[in-house]
Amino acid sequence: MPGMDEPGGAAGPPEERLARMREVMSEVTDRLIELMGERRTLAIEIGRVKKELGLPVLDPAREARMVRQAAVRARELGVDPEMARDILWRIIASAREAQGGHRPGWPDSPPDPAR
Repeated sequence: MPGMDEPGGAAGPPEERLARMREVMSEVTDRLIELMGERRTLAIEIGRVKKELGLPVLDPAREARMVRQAAVRARELGVDPEMARDILWRIIASAREAQGGHRPGWPDSPPDPAR
């Protein structure tokens, strides 16, 4: 974690440590948002190219495969795989919506696990 792995980065009064950790957390959040936007933009551009090639924009099998792979990678990295699945499905749904690619019977967002 930037700033936290430096010598003495976790030292100091608790108030200062808390302020530093919150600052780093805000920076990480900003990077996550930038990456989500970058991924969405790439997905939209891929959709445009697929249209030019006469290919179907939606590829539910590939989307499901990517989500499964993300869950595996999340598990390897010690991240909650359900959270990774949920986030990726939401990003995919956003790109579909931007492409006008809703597909009947295919969820626009991940299924609610509470149901």
